[in-house]
Amino acid sequence: MKKLKWRKLCHDIFIDLFGGILIGAGIYNFAANAEFPLAGVSGIALILYRLWGVPIGWGTILLNIPIAVGCYKTLGREFFVRSVRSLVITSMITDYIVPLFPAYSGDRMLAAICTGIFSGLGYALVFMNGSSTGGMDFVSMAIRVKKPHISLGRIVFVLDCAIVLLGGVIFQDIDATIYGLIISYLLTLVIDKIMYGIDSGKMTLIVTDKGHEVAGKIDEYIGRGATILKGKGSYTGADKEVVMCACNNKQMYSIRKMVKEVDPRCFIVIMESSEVVGEGFKEA
Repeated sequence: MKKLKWRKLCHDIFIDLFGGILIGAGIYNFAANAEFPLAGVSGIALILYRLWGVPIGWGTILLNIPIAVGCYKTLGREFFVRSVRSLVITSMITDYIVPLFPAYSGDRMLAAICTGIFSGLGYALVFMNGSSTGGMDFVSMAIRVKKPHISLGRIVFVLDCAIVLLGGVIFQDIDATIYGLIISYLLTLVIDKIMYGIDSGKMTLIVTDKGHEVAGKIDEYIGRGATILKGKGSYTGADKEVVMCACNNKQMYSIRKMVKEVDPRCFIVIMESSEVVGEGFKEA
């Protein structure tokens, strides 16, 4: 058991280090150098850094103290301890490691894109490891505990936009404010894509009178299984079969085409599936 605990701890620290480097590089090497107003507590820390030279990492830690105290009960001890560890590691990397890397001083749009992608990847890794980097992460994760159906990326986006606008007002830089909003959107997109979209695909519901034939064709040509549900038309009252099938994006075109050949009068609903878990897809 002790060996497993140490292995888990080493794994968690490695994720924190790797995620922290990505987050720190996004904040310091791209955003700070391009003078973008960033979102979240790190955005406030960046304002302090630009105004009075307060180190970004230490500023982030200090600003997190009242937020951490307020969210402690909601998040629970284990998550709180893991998040404090991630916060400290990321903050120290931001102040002492990534400044050793060269800062990007080229096109501001490229800097904004790199900030969103690097930071988004780092935050997603930390979130997927059951932790956070504090600040608005604490607030957003607390909201998600209460409202689990809301996308984490969207929560972060809504909370962060106000801070970006605050930075824009303080430094009177409209272009930088627009770039900051672009960064927030990209960061949200990357977090959601990494956390929920890697195993994304399509799901279709096919309302037909030839359920077994349709399912057989899908299995024969695509190699995907299907589930046949019993249904009833609300207008005609006629019994129907509903074939439910999950597949990847490329396979859906073939399924749609062959289903119409089997039953030209069928009714097809195609939906986005953020994640598919099970045989033939991601293991549970």
